[in-house]
Amino acid sequence: MVKAVTDHSTPSLASLGWTEFFGDQLEPGEANLVPTRIATVHRDRLTGLSQAGPVDLTLAAQANTGDYAVGDWVLVDGHEHLVKRRLTRKTVLERRTQGGGRVPQLAAANVDTLFIVTSCNADFNPARLERYLALANEAGTTPVILLTKADTAEDAETYQKQAAALQRGLPVVMLNPRTSDAATVLAAWCGVGQTVALIGSSGVGKSTLVNTLAGSAQQSPQQTGGIREHDSKGRHTTTSRSLHSIAGGGWVIDTPGMRTLQVSDVGYGIDTLFAEITELAPLCKFRDCTHVHEPGCAVQAALKAGTLDPERLARWRKLSDENQNNTPVQSGPRGAKTSGGRGKRR
Repeated sequence: MVKAVTDHSTPSLASLGWTEFFGDQLEPGEANLVPTRIATVHRDRLTGLSQAGPVDLTLAAQANTGDYAVGDWVLVDGHEHLVKRRLTRKTVLERRTQGGGRVPQLAAANVDTLFIVTSCNADFNPARLERYLALANEAGTTPVILLTKADTAEDAETYQKQAAALQRGLPVVMLNPRTSDAATVLAAWCGVGQTVALIGSSGVGKSTLVNTLAGSAQQSPQQTGGIREHDSKGRHTTTSRSLHSIAGGGWVIDTPGMRTLQVSDVGYGIDTLFAEITELAPLCKFRDCTHVHEPGCAVQAALKAGTLDPERLARWRKLSDENQNNTPVQSGPRGAKTSGGRGKRR
């Protein structure tokens, strides 16, 4: 029995998040297969949700649960519940953790909006938030920063301004995840068939917000935990990813709390995040300008003119270097992937 999913009454495919993007992938011989959305991913099993309701899925002998993400769409044999094929993802959130190896961890798939949750206290870290934003940009999801514990901060508006300055057009919402008003404030991103995911450190209110969005009908509420007052670090209460229905008709994916995130293969995400630097680069005298000491550097000129924040430039440089060092590149006669830089920074 699937307990992580609050079952909508007789759900349509559209209400589960199905769109033409997935429908166009169906092949003529797959008419008898059942489109099913992955609801939970465990070490040795998967569960899903189709129009018929929750189901325990079976994988082929050579398949691995690590190849699937919560939110994936798969085609399933209706009799044996055997997964036949995973459909191409519209968006995918992948992340690397410190010491986690070179293979990225699948966090969620087919997510429309990524809620990046942080608190108005010592947890608020612009550099870490920028990592989450780069991840969201690269994945193709819409990032929204949620600020919790604003009622405990004397300068909550300062946190909001700092967060909004991290990326152009970035929505920033202050809310209390324990109140029903939170669901109302976030309704614009949580409509029927829409999927949101939550990411952030432990103890900032992610699991509490999942419970608030899912409402009283949720079969298996997420466990919640407090934070240590001296450093605002929380305890890990979510240990796996799962799909939960939202009272308003959408879907929410909770993820385990994490304070470290290594970037890899997020060049587009970084360019979008630091648009004020990306747009200056083509104006430099040299195409391979490193923006450090070259004459005719538009980035250094903006720095001297006071129109570019030096801290932003430093964080851009650090994130770009890390991305180049961690991103696999094609090399060798068989196209084997190795990690290494992709040349000078643009």
